[in-house]
Parts: sequence; C-alpha cells; structure tokens
Amino acid sequence: MYNPQPPQLLPTQVAEGQAPGVRYRIQGELVPVLHIWLDGQVPVFFEHHVVLWKNPDLMIGMHPMKGAFKRLVAGMPIFMTEARGPGEVAFSRDGAGHVFPIHLQPGQAIEVREHQFLAATGTLDYGFSRQKGISNMLFGSTGFFVDRFAAQQYEGVVWLHGFGNVFEKVRAPGEQIDIEPGGWIYRDESVRMEPAVYGLKTGVFSGAGQLVFNRFTGPGRVGIQSMYLHLPPGESGNNQSSAGGALGALFNN
Repeated sequence: MYNPQPPQLLPTQVAEGQAPGVRYRIQGELVPVLHIWLDGQVPVFFEHHVVLWKNPDLMIGMHPMKGAFKRLVAGMPIFMTEARGPGEVAFSRDGAGHVFPIHLQPGQAIEVREHQFLAATGTLDYGFSRQKGISNMLFGSTGFFVDRFAAQQYEGVVWLHGFGNVFEKVRAPGEQIDIEPGGWIYRDESVRMEPAVYGLKTGVFSGAGQLVFNRFTGPGRVGIQSMYLHLPPGESGNNQSSAGGALGALFNN
C-alpha cells in the first residue's frame, strides 16, 4: 500500500543529550555547534579540521585508522583525531546546515556519505569503503567514500552535519525511495542502495539524456539533506564549492 507520509524533519536543536561517557548539546540556527562534555571514560573521535574550541586540559591525539593512504590518494582527510577528557570540546563545519545525533545500540550500524561526519564516541567501530558506479555519479564523478559506524558491546552516538536541513524516511521491508545522488546523507546498513536511471528525450533531434537516482530499499532509515555541496576531486574538509541540488525524492512502494 502506498504510504503518503513524507520524510520527517529531524530536530535542529538538542538542549541536553547523553550517551555512555558523554553529555552533549546542539545549538545554533545557521552554522550549528556541537558542544560535548567528556567524563574521562570514553573518548570522542573526529576529523582534525572540525574542532571549534576546547578546554586546554583536554588531551588531543591520533585515532587509529586503517587504510589512511587510500584516503590521501583520493584527496580526503586522513587525520582522524580523538579527544580524551574530562573536559569540554565543541565542533562545527564551515557551512550552513543541520547538526544531529544518531544513537546506535549494540548490533546496529549506519553508512554515511563523505564529508558529513562530525564526531563520534569511541565506543563505535569505524571504517570506510569506496562506492563506485553510476549510482553515485555527481557532475561526472565516478564515486566517493562512505563511512561506516557500528556499535558492538556498548551504545554509541555519531553526530552528522547535513547541508540545508535533514529529513528522515523509514522504509519497511521491500519499500523503496528514489533520492537524488547528492541528497542522501546516511542509511541503516540494512537498507540496500542501487541505481535507478531514467532516459529523457531532449528535443527535436531525438537526443536522450539520463536522470540518475539512488534507489533505497528497506527495511531501515534513510537520511535526506535538502541541499548538497559538490566537492571536486582533490578537495576535502572545509573546502566546499559548487553548490547545487535540492530535496528531491520519489516514493515507490
């Protein structure tokens, strides 16, 4: 049966959140700030360029990361750092958008598109993979990296940044949604992604173009951002350019 319920806007503010080892707050409308209190038991890891401020006593060090050379070749940030408390630290990205948490219980995992990760608790396992193929094409790009966060023994939380606002759609088993390739931001690992290509007639000369979507099949959650910033090959971190895109989703049950 067709479900007319549209994707739901995620909260843009968190007055008081908590997870094992941390308390946090999300504030700000245009360029939100994530403020975290660490109790000294659990570290928080993040890309090195997103720290806004911290207590002087808070220790900063390298976070173990496999495959750093591959990220360097692709122009992605390779320095994954971590903060150890007790103390306070705050994060933001150099762009207007929406910062929000995703809490993961043991056995849960999500996949997140590149340049959207802000921070995560050290209770989560982290990895990444290269996504290739037409389903991931943006302005001629042939692929990008996807980060994976998984909870094993303990609950953990990952904080993400979306451009514009972020909406979430929950799909039942077999239910589908088509999303512009630049529009999706995260998906439960249980959600399958594949290309959906539509041929378009372009005029009197019978030329044809292609309209490409990513098709997501449930069960699970899919996050949608209302805009995206395309990063040309070799650029990373806070060097976003070439704005484009809009919230565009087709529902197919």
